[in-house]
Amino acid sequence: MDTAPFDTIIATVSPDGHRGDLTLNRPDKLNPLSSHTLHEIELAARWFDEHHELKVVVVGGAGRSFSAGADLSAFSTAAPMEDRQVGWRMGRAMDEMRAVTVARIQGWCVGGGLVVAAGCDLRIAADTARFSIPEVDLGIPLAWGGIPRLVREIGPALTKELVMTCRPFDAAEAKAAGFLNRVVPEAALDTEVEALVQVLLAKPKLALLETKAHVNAVTESMVGTGRSWADADGLYAGLRDEEGRASAQAYVDRLRSNR
Repeated sequence: MDTAPFDTIIATVSPDGHRGDLTLNRPDKLNPLSSHTLHEIELAARWFDEHHELKVVVVGGAGRSFSAGADLSAFSTAAPMEDRQVGWRMGRAMDEMRAVTVARIQGWCVGGGLVVAAGCDLRIAADTARFSIPEVDLGIPLAWGGIPRLVREIGPALTKELVMTCRPFDAAEAKAAGFLNRVVPEAALDTEVEALVQVLLAKPKLALLETKAHVNAVTESMVGTGRSWADADGLYAGLRDEEGRASAQAYVDRLRSNR
């Protein structure tokens, strides 16, 4: 087993070099995405590409949830521009991985966590999984290339609705929208993910990875994710916006009152 040295994620490759796992590993906080974690995901994606026999990487979150989304407390409006682009670079690195990526989704998949899942090629979720894109309620636009990736997967109209209204939605709706490939009983999630992985591992590597590259080339020409390179500007402007901060405080207060 080959393991990379990361702090907030676990990245491993099997002894035969064919299968990898990338696990968000802060389960006590529902796997929040700090700038440090985003950078580690970017580095892990590049590390996986160094394993030339790799066919499949399973992307998941430890514990009860896939990811609670961006850890906004870890972002500073004074951050240098290269740090502000870390979320966008993470998304590009996920898209550009040679191996086929399979998202294993359980519990909450929120905001930036949904962007990570959208960067995967295939997605399987437990029937109890829940999704939310609360950024507008937090006074910030959805960044990290989230908009073009959602448009790519579910279309512009539903992207606008889900991002603008911030309403939660369940796995059944995510499947109907085309975001998920499969929805399975929670108890069968690991079994179903592993079954899909084994199907993919049985395929010839060249044909498998060339199919991924071909589909990505087509979708990039249709909805270019590279066009979102400056969306970090909107994110950091939102963090300074007075009305946005008031909205974020109201959102936090609603969460506390519902506990």
